[in-house]
Amino acid sequence: MHITRTLTPIAGTLICLTFAMLCSGPALATSVILKTDLGDVNIELFDEEAPETVANFMNYVNDGDFDNTFIHRSDPGFVIQGGGFKYVDGAVVPVPTDPAVVNEPGISNLRGTIAMAKLSGNPDSATSQWFINLADNSGILDNDNGGFTVFGQVTGAGMEVIDAIAALEVFVLSPPFAELPLIDYNGEDTITDEFLVMTDITETEDPEIEGFLINPGLNDVWYDINTNGQGFYIVVFPEIEVVSVAWFTFDTERPDDSVNAFLGGPGQRWLTAQGNFAGNIASLDIYSTEGGVFDSSEPVPVTTQDGTMVVEFTDCKAGIVTYDIPSVGLQGEIVIQRVALDNVALCEVLADPVAE
Repeated sequence: MHITRTLTPIAGTLICLTFAMLCSGPALATSVILKTDLGDVNIELFDEEAPETVANFMNYVNDGDFDNTFIHRSDPGFVIQGGGFKYVDGAVVPVPTDPAVVNEPGISNLRGTIAMAKLSGNPDSATSQWFINLADNSGILDNDNGGFTVFGQVTGAGMEVIDAIAALEVFVLSPPFAELPLIDYNGEDTITDEFLVMTDITETEDPEIEGFLINPGLNDVWYDINTNGQGFYIVVFPEIEVVSVAWFTFDTERPDDSVNAFLGGPGQRWLTAQGNFAGNIASLDIYSTEGGVFDSSEPVPVTTQDGTMVVEFTDCKAGIVTYDIPSVGLQGEIVIQRVALDNVALCEVLADPVAE
């Protein structure tokens, strides 16, 4: 019971051609925490967009069926997969499954999303097994077998844990363990839970948020204090708990007219990012746009999700941006400061949870 890598046409990729055109992501409600031997992963579920799938998944969570499970498949650069097997009293046993759930495709299989695994040739066969996309797999999975149902998104720094799992050595055993990730395994000892990536999944309660709160008073231009000419235009949409960011830079000399913009190239000037926030932290997906000419519809620009960003505000004047763009191998942390340091009164009022 596993997903396949059959290539299919790209479909349904989220597109935000300009920062001003807000493409709001799926509404978030239920949240769970995936506890692993390598760290905890927070996951927000898309209750409204995939209600049957979320309800099915939460039945397994609430029944304790995901306790003592383990990651049984790792395909680096593609997915990690779990929810199928438990390690109980020294033995591997299948997770007891409920009736299969109806397929609910529609949200793209982008990096950091969680989706349901199913039987080949049967779109409505998903039961307990789930997988997390390690890359943009929309071109592979959005149409294959009726489309693989995405029902949630890893948030915060959770993909660091997922990537660490994907970096483990993979061992080829008898199916269904032909791509089994193991921790510090020498290839000779009996495989026990000491070597498996053990997992538990529990629902998280909405914590009472303390300290600084993201709010529309942060809407402004921010800049990298260590690099002249690089900055961020930030807009907060409190009604839908979304933050949008335009990340910009410039050269002192105009590039040649023949230079085309591409990520990491001399013609690249902008990246956009968007995602949800809670407290003082926003977890965003980064989008890059290639092609297009100013004030012209030709050639048609193409926008793709191409990384992740976490923006943490320490107060109304300062913050930290952490980013990961795997396609060009860019990772780092940027300290940002507000350009208009004297324009913080509204932010300070809105950031105080007890302010009237």
